[in-house]
Amino acid sequence: MFPKLFEIGPLTIHSFGVMAALGFLAGGYLLEKEFVRTKLPKDDAGLLVLAAFLGGMIGAKLYFLIEHPYLLKEDFWGNVLSGAGLVWYGGFIGGFAAVVALTLQRRLPLLHIADLFAPVLALGQAFGRMGCFLSGDGDYGPPSDLPWAMRFTEGVVPTRHNAELQNLYAQMHPNAPIPDDIAVHPTMLYDLVILLISFAILWRLRRQAWPAGTRFALYLMLIGAGRFFTEFWRMTPKHHFGLLSDAQLISLLLMTAGVALLLVRRGKPAFKSTAATPSLR
Repeated sequence: MFPKLFEIGPLTIHSFGVMAALGFLAGGYLLEKEFVRTKLPKDDAGLLVLAAFLGGMIGAKLYFLIEHPYLLKEDFWGNVLSGAGLVWYGGFIGGFAAVVALTLQRRLPLLHIADLFAPVLALGQAFGRMGCFLSGDGDYGPPSDLPWAMRFTEGVVPTRHNAELQNLYAQMHPNAPIPDDIAVHPTMLYDLVILLISFAILWRLRRQAWPAGTRFALYLMLIGAGRFFTEFWRMTPKHHFGLLSDAQLISLLLMTAGVALLLVRRGKPAFKSTAATPSLR
């Protein structure tokens, strides 16, 4: 893997940062095109993407620090300002709150904006997952003998000399010698495939006349179901509530919210471009 792409003097260019930037640019470009297509102020698209990015980064960091409060005692400012330690669900909550606040402040139709964001979010997440894959950040799964299992020897959290992986491997293969570098489920790629399929579905639906909020509801259902599924193969530390992790509980909440929104909006009129007013149209 390639956690560090290259260095320019004292500056190190990380693969995750590059993919996050590409996702930000691609999302901004598509959202701007959709604003023009639906006759909304073009400049607001960039502001909303920036709000989503900043709110998402803050939310992702806060969620991580809430899960790992001991890090604040070890090195408060170092861990607060570090680019590492970002949790997607925290990013979603932070980005969502920032976009809702700015949408209402700009007097834009909230549910229509949510629909425009649905495919953009899926695509942006796909770039992020590719960044996780390239950096080998520990989002991979347990040891695997499948043909597509991979080793992240040079990853941020390497599979080589990984005590946790070696213990799992010993449990799975009690009489086999334990290798130094163990192949694992590349769960980042599982997420990537789900996100690209979700993007393709949501992007294809954008020109059809659906009740406002429909595509965002589908986004919540698709993303929630995908994360619920892949969470079974994640090695990252997590809090459990019975048989489910905290991320799976949030996934269930997202799916439930998506179904509820779909039912509430069923039979409602599709969005029609008019002068922007604060509305849930």
